[in-house]
Amino acid sequence: MRPRLLAVIAGLTLLASCSSYKKPGPAFHEELIQPYTLAASDEVRIIVFGQANLSNTYKIDQGGILAFPLIGQINAAGKTPKQLASLIHTRLKSDFVRDPDVSVEVAIYRPIFVMGEVNNAGQYAYLPGMTVQNAIATAGGFSARAHHQNIDLTRHLSGEVASGRATITAPVRPGDTLYVHERLF
Repeated sequence: MRPRLLAVIAGLTLLASCSSYKKPGPAFHEELIQPYTLAASDEVRIIVFGQANLSNTYKIDQGGILAFPLIGQINAAGKTPKQLASLIHTRLKSDFVRDPDVSVEVAIYRPIFVMGEVNNAGQYAYLPGMTVQNAIATAGGFSARAHHQNIDLTRHLSGEVASGRATITAPVRPGDTLYVHERLF
C-alpha cells in the first residue's frame, strides 16, 4: 500500500508542476520581428554630425528619460532609435542647429537576468542574437540539478509582463529574465 501511495503523490506532484505551464501569447513572439524599442538602462550613442560637443553616449534613466544638451529631457522609452533621432533632429532644428544630421544607435543594451539552476545566477550583458542557450552559457551553464527543458522566460511587453516556457534555441531580448527549474529526479 505504501509504494502505491508514493506513486500517487509523485504523479500528483508531476501533474501540478505541468499545470503551471503557461503558453506565451502571440505578442510574446511578435516582439521579435518588431523594431527595437528603447527602455530604462539602455545606453545610446548619439551623433550630431558637425557638432562634436553634442555627440556622445547617453544613458536612459529609470523613468525612460534621456537628458540631451541644449534641448533638455526627452522621453526615450518606447521609441525606436530612428524615432529618437527624428525627435532630436526636430528639437535641435527649431532653435539651435541649422539642419542637423542626427544618428542614434544602441551602444549598450539593458541587461538580462538568469536565475535558478545555473552555476552563476545574476545579471548579464545582452548581446544581439543571443539565445536561451547563450544566456545560460554566460551564467556558467546548467547546474547539476537543472531541468534542461524547463526554462521560463519573462519579458516586458507594452507595459505588461508576459511569461512562458522557452526552448533552448529561443531568442532572448534585452531586459528578459530566464529561470531554469530544478528537475524532480
